[in-house]
Amino acid sequence: MEKQAEINYNRIAEAIDFYRQHFREQPSLEVVAEHVHVSPFHFQRMFKEWAGVTPKQFLQYLTLEHAKQILKKGTAATLVDAAFESGLSGTSRLHDLFIKVEGMTPGEFKNGGEQLAINYSFAESPFGTIIIASTHKGICYMAFVDEEQESALLKLKHQFPNATYKQLSDKIQQNALFIFTQDWNKLHEIKLHLKGTPFQLKVWETLLTIPMGELSTYAGIASKLNNPLASRAVGTAVGSNPVAFLIPCHRVIKANGEFGNYHWGCTRKNAMIGWEASKLCSAI
Repeated sequence: MEKQAEINYNRIAEAIDFYRQHFREQPSLEVVAEHVHVSPFHFQRMFKEWAGVTPKQFLQYLTLEHAKQILKKGTAATLVDAAFESGLSGTSRLHDLFIKVEGMTPGEFKNGGEQLAINYSFAESPFGTIIIASTHKGICYMAFVDEEQESALLKLKHQFPNATYKQLSDKIQQNALFIFTQDWNKLHEIKLHLKGTPFQLKVWETLLTIPMGELSTYAGIASKLNNPLASRAVGTAVGSNPVAFLIPCHRVIKANGEFGNYHWGCTRKNAMIGWEASKLCSAI
């Protein structure tokens, strides 16, 4: 059994290497399966089990990352260049791929959020200072500030480098901050404006279903997504959560009961879990 697992691992490693070298050719499932000497059906199942994504999704990610690097080169790089250099048949396929994986068009990615107006402000919470940012659609960013405010603002601007920024506490932000005052009647007024892959968005949406005072595991989230083998991918998506506390990634722990890591610090995660448990007990 262990020998077979080693063989399968080596095949997946070989397949990943093949994809990296030949993604511009957009190889079919059958071509890669033949390269590692297994049937297409077995390769599809084996690749997803080991990599957490399907072969098609992995090829899409490689293609998109290459296109993004081209678009980052500056104004000289066109969408046609990015599509051609990435092995895609045209800009329409590049557009569809960006929408599916990045949640934005290639032009929006290239412009870095140009024409997007973002309000931001700093506020106090039970767990320290936060920076909260919003567009006209909803909260797009929220993070704990453990350094100078200017450094926290630079991290926000890194997300949308070409957006325009205004330090302003607007109604959208104020509604979101009600979550810290336990005015749960206001929660329906919180709106989010998130950018992420379809998988990330599904994970973040699932996190929102974890009730206050309760915990889930990475495997539990994966099962809710009907993808029980995607625990590692779930962990990556949880770690990429751009909106602290509102999207409760702090409620996800390891299967062995350990609290695990947290983007904004393990001590803060422990405090959040304890704070929510105490609030729940006092409400009974």
